[in-house]
Amino acid sequence: MINRKNLARMAGVGAAATMALGLFSTGAANADTFVPLPGGEITKTLSDGTVVTIKLVGESANINPSMGSTPVHRNAWVSGSAQVELSGAAGGAIFPGYTVGCQVNIAGGGATGGVEGNVDWSDGQNVTGGVGANSGGNLSLGPGQSKSFYVLDLEQADDFGNEAHKKRNKFKGTSGSVTWADETIGLTGCAGYAQARAFINVEVETDSVVTWVTLWGAPFSLG
Repeated sequence: MINRKNLARMAGVGAAATMALGLFSTGAANADTFVPLPGGEITKTLSDGTVVTIKLVGESANINPSMGSTPVHRNAWVSGSAQVELSGAAGGAIFPGYTVGCQVNIAGGGATGGVEGNVDWSDGQNVTGGVGANSGGNLSLGPGQSKSFYVLDLEQADDFGNEAHKKRNKFKGTSGSVTWADETIGLTGCAGYAQARAFINVEVETDSVVTWVTLWGAPFSLG
């Protein structure tokens, strides 16, 4: 026998769900834009024969083009997961981060602001050495500038018991990973187009080699 009260209750839940979906639809005023990103993968063989594979998976960005209600403000929430695999028993450290540029092509050469040295961006993946970056994703950039920041800020005691902040996740053995969700990129001062892209720096340490390998994600627009 059909219970009319239950039917009415189910109809009410369905209506509420429909209203909620409407609030998150792309047509709603001031709605954020969800951007699924392709991630990436790179494999490199070190001088001692160790094979390093770095993957960026589950990458996405949720973008609000004018958080401060002006054209020079951008805000985005980014998520992803870095996964590292080594062919032999070793270990390393994973430094995930993002590079943000204002009116500069961060998909190619020339984007060196906030990065140590003269970085070769030509293939979009490999960088000689590590990217020099600070913690925290609140950036102020003018035209032609770019800066990098690390996602992690891990608090732990140093060798003397004092508070220390680390920008990496260390692992031992043949694999390690880091996952982040809704990490904020806040950009001010950029009146033109702005882009961002993820990078995964991995410091690999074996019995005979200590080196860096970097994977770059795909650039995406911040509006």
